[in-house]
Amino acid sequence: MHPDNIHQKPYDFKELIKSYEVLSSFIITNPVGTQTIDFANPDAVYALNKALLISYYGIKAWDIPSGYLCPPIPGRADYIHHLATYLKLDKKLIKGLDIGVGANCVYPILGNHLYQWQMVGCDSDATAAEAAQNIVRLNPHLQDAIQIRHQDNKSNIFEGIIHTDEYFDFTMCNPPFHSSKEEAQKATQRKTHNLKIKSTDTLNFGGQANELWCNGGEALFLKRMIKQSKSYSKQVGVFTSLVSKKETLPKLDKQLKKLGASYQIIAMEQGNKKSRFIAWKFSAL
Repeated sequence: MHPDNIHQKPYDFKELIKSYEVLSSFIITNPVGTQTIDFANPDAVYALNKALLISYYGIKAWDIPSGYLCPPIPGRADYIHHLATYLKLDKKLIKGLDIGVGANCVYPILGNHLYQWQMVGCDSDATAAEAAQNIVRLNPHLQDAIQIRHQDNKSNIFEGIIHTDEYFDFTMCNPPFHSSKEEAQKATQRKTHNLKIKSTDTLNFGGQANELWCNGGEALFLKRMIKQSKSYSKQVGVFTSLVSKKETLPKLDKQLKKLGASYQIIAMEQGNKKSRFIAWKFSAL
């Protein structure tokens, strides 16, 4: 993980339970005698992540609608830390846009807590946008730091969200990785197999269609984002997005070069998992 990520060590369940007592009912002991949770159980995953947000990120109230994505906090924090290292911005007010904020509102929460960024989160799912707005409403310290906007045209990514004369230092995105629900379920089955836990069709971190899959998967989504980003090149310092699949990168390279953008790939690691995000702009990086 990034050296500034506080989630380097195993979870301190004793302390986490002090923050959110419900987590205690999901604690199990694995074969080697270590406390953990059943990561195949969506309720256990939800309880763990809620406890982390309360313990480490100043959140007093946090909830998401049933079936919506409950992201792993340590990995999300890693993107934030690597992004901050990449940006190297030396100014007090930094403003970022999270595309596809989801019902969980996690990236704006982490960005504001860790780096005092002003954040706008947008989503094309009205229920998700409303849930994220409710999290902001229930945590008074977020109300002047985070705005939530609903994208009412699913064909657009930036249009209707970035206002006239508005400037963002960066955008970030965790795009839908898969091209179908079936592909998402197969990925879950591989994950549970690798974790040596009982295989299930249940998406343990939850997730709706627009959160986990879309037509063409992440490659098509990101190519569309890159194409639309050119119209906002003067209103955004740098565009960034996670890229889950390494084989997506050559397709993005072709699109970026076609549009005259410069870009950089930033590698990340969380345990055995290797990931990355791409950063691009329409001038020299």
